[in-house]
Amino acid sequence: MANHVITATATMLEEMRNHYASDITGHLPAGALFVAKRSGCTITAYRTGKVLFQGKEAEQEAAKWMKESDQKEAPVPQPPLAAASAIGSDEVGTGDYFGPVVVAAAYVAKDQMDAITAMGIKDSKLLTDEAIRRLAPSLMNMIPNQTVILSNPMYNDWQRSGMPQTKIKALLHNEAIGKLVKQLSPIEPEAIIIDQFIERDLYFRYLENETNVVRDHVYCYPKAETVHVAVAAASIIARYVFLQEMERLSKEVGMTLPKGAGAQVDQAAANLIQTHGPAILEMCAKLHFANTEKAARIAKK
Repeated sequence: MANHVITATATMLEEMRNHYASDITGHLPAGALFVAKRSGCTITAYRTGKVLFQGKEAEQEAAKWMKESDQKEAPVPQPPLAAASAIGSDEVGTGDYFGPVVVAAAYVAKDQMDAITAMGIKDSKLLTDEAIRRLAPSLMNMIPNQTVILSNPMYNDWQRSGMPQTKIKALLHNEAIGKLVKQLSPIEPEAIIIDQFIERDLYFRYLENETNVVRDHVYCYPKAETVHVAVAAASIIARYVFLQEMERLSKEVGMTLPKGAGAQVDQAAANLIQTHGPAILEMCAKLHFANTEKAARIAKK
């Protein structure tokens, strides 16, 4: 059984309790605040702030909360890093049932920082889709950037092979960063900052069998968009490309595909099954999410 543990703030614990309200059970182990059972995953939140995810969907469920959690403290970056000419990278789509996984890498030089900041560039999660669509095209014209899109069929193939989502993300980040480093040559970034989804040593362990791995000046920080504006820029570009891909997929399947992994996603997937048959999900969804089983049950009603 897969286990994943994150550390949550008091505010986040309350958000989680509300999110899982319909799945909370009556039995509480010692020190627990609540226990919620979903298809493929049991979530146990403790008064210490630790949250344990257990089951075949543990990694995917925990990933929804990873970037909001107080992950293991990374060293506080020194001012020279925050002011460096740097590449930032971030990913979008790992918590969404529909749509691909997109990783973007963006390079912001020292002399561009003021202009980029003045545009209102910040973490894409703090911006509306409308704001993303307005900012991203100008941003992509201003700074060097590269994106990698992992299609749903390829994602499903990798996942069925037993590859964990953390390794999938490591491969995509390394690819996007590598493409941007090549684009920048002979300019060498002073730092490469990844929005942390895993500890740095494990990140490189996942890449040990890869031929081309970018290793120099690589840092992994939680909430890295607060460390360097290049990461915030990458998050906006990744989100923009993800939104474009969602629009393209929606046109292909003939209906608007919702984001996230909630009840409206279950219903949308059920509608697709009823209209096109279950095979349609292979090309537009991440099949190992619990939404697949839920949609199948709804489609039979």
